[in-house]
Amino acid sequence: MHVGPAVNPFSLVNESHLRIVPPSVSVIRVDHNTYSVHSRLIGEKVDVRLYAEHVEVCYAGSAIQRMPRLRGQRKHLINYRHVIDSLVRKPGAFENYKYREEMFPTSRFRMAYDALRETTQKRAAREYLQILELAARENESLVDDALRALFQEDQPIAFEAVKARVERREAARPATEVEVELTTLSSFDVLFRYKEVWDGIGCEGAAGGEPSRAPSAHVS
Repeated sequence: MHVGPAVNPFSLVNESHLRIVPPSVSVIRVDHNTYSVHSRLIGEKVDVRLYAEHVEVCYAGSAIQRMPRLRGQRKHLINYRHVIDSLVRKPGAFENYKYREEMFPTSRFRMAYDALRETTQKRAAREYLQILELAARENESLVDDALRALFQEDQPIAFEAVKARVERREAARPATEVEVELTTLSSFDVLFRYKEVWDGIGCEGAAGGEPSRAPSAHVS
């Protein structure tokens, strides 16, 4: 069986020079696919280098962004951090935004948008985009934790409520956390009081004198 030479992921396949101009909302098209770049590059000329495994964007002679290369055609790779500035300026366009589904970094962000549409339909897009902007500017994990806490406490979703929790660095309780009721020492007194009875009927003894083992339990 003949095996061809390995492909060098850093081998340059193609290089092109592009100018990102409004109203492109900071996206570039490379090899029939679409990639987002930071909105500060709108109106600027960038060099795009296409490699076997990734795409590299260069500005003023320096590489400023690297993205996995998309396979096939008519696909897209959109980072909400790149386009949030443009969306915040025009929240009314969010409902029909071509890449709207890429604007929900976790399932809770999607739940937050749906909740806002039910409670504050006219302001839902503006409120949600402010929450998303907070995630881009501050910390996505903290915003996600704040949303989780609001849902757990059955509190309304609102930008100011999320912002307040993020500023206080309130972390929601982990979803896997389990509360275990503490046992009082008197409970052990009862156990020792009846130990001799258990030994006599075989609760701790087994054939051959070996101690029996209780089935194990896993708490997750």
